Amino acid sequence: MDTDPPLQLRVFDLNCWAIRYLSKVRQERIGMIGDTLSQEGFDLALLQEVWSERDYCELKQKLTACYPYSHYFKSGVIGSGFCVFSRYPILDTFLYQYSLNGYPYMLQHGDWFCGKAVGLLIIKICGIIFHVYVTHLLAEYCRDKDAYLPHRVVQAWELAQFIQHTSKGADVVLLGGDLNMHPGDMGIRLLRGWTGLRDSFADADRFEGCEDGYTLVPANCFTVNKELQPFPLGIRIDYILYKGLSRFVVKCDSLVTTTGTAPGKSIPYSDHEAVIATLSVRRGEEAKGSSGSNVGPELVDVVNEAQTEVRARLHAAECQRDSNGRMASLALLLLLLQAAMGLSSLAGWDTPQPFPKFSSSLLSLLATVVLLLSMGLYIFHTIEVRMLQGTEEQMRLALQALQDKLSSM
Repeated sequence: MDTDPPLQLRVFDLNCWAIRYLSKVRQERIGMIGDTLSQEGFDLALLQEVWSERDYCELKQKLTACYPYSHYFKSGVIGSGFCVFSRYPILDTFLYQYSLNGYPYMLQHGDWFCGKAVGLLIIKICGIIFHVYVTHLLAEYCRDKDAYLPHRVVQAWELAQFIQHTSKGADVVLLGGDLNMHPGDMGIRLLRGWTGLRDSFADADRFEGCEDGYTLVPANCFTVNKELQPFPLGIRIDYILYKGLSRFVVKCDSLVTTTGTAPGKSIPYSDHEAVIATLSVRRGEEAKGSSGSNVGPELVDVVNEAQTEVRARLHAAECQRDSNGRMASLALLLLLLQAAMGLSSLAGWDTPQPFPKFSSSLLSLLATVVLLLSMGLYIFHTIEVRMLQGTEEQMRLALQALQDKLSSM
């Protein structure tokens, strides 16, 4: 097989920004995406933010001839938004939903309701087993005061662990999606360092598209330029990452990003630019670090940095949990006092009422609302604390193992 020509694989990745009733010209753009996929004939298309299953069904109907195999991942209240179209048979699928996904009271963002997750597809192409992962991590709404940073770091850690533990039977690992992290961010360094995944933009022999591979650019008419003020040229947050296992070597021959408006159209496909990678896969010597992470001081540093971020959020979550617990206790105490006064009146005891009847009813209603909200937040932050404690313990064990390996080298 060493003398066989390499397998060429063209992969399309796009955050489609297809939110029913909210995204601009959604149906027209979904039609454009379907037309492009049909005309270009990619081997794999990894799509995110296809929130409506009806949109997926329309794409599937249009693309059946070119992509006979497809899958739509269902998760959370409104879904995961992931769908994958493939020219090759999908042997198996699995979805893992991240343990932390923002805050339910951040209604203006809505991330908590989306069921952010990572989807796994096992695909066999010309006898080579591909483990294909598609994901979408928590968005970054403010670079300076990023309230979601700890949760995104936990998601990056869980993604790295999930890939590491589920890819042992693979020949090739491929990850595509909107990671919502810049190339030098802690989460990306943690993910790539732990899994050994390579960046198609950094390793591509040829590149064509937006400057520095940016996938969120101010020239896109759907982009909210206010969010890009610190980055006037744009940012790169959509990735295609890969690595070879089992003596398979993967190389990125070319990488292309779309640049604003779609060909022959007046609008872009989405508020994100698509990423298109051409990969070549051949059998050869086992790639350096292909069996997993490259143990080194840099990996120890980034795991330690991530653990510090998780520990800081853990302390804050414990404070919020305790605060909500106290608030719920006070509201419950007020309700019990009012109930006791009401029972004393029914029993005929001559107890003076401190409040008029209407004010007492209003106070009871307010106390009930506060009790329910506080209890809900207490439960949420209790779960958050447990997840953060678990992640911190995993990172502690990982750091210990890494340091033992370094000391024995």
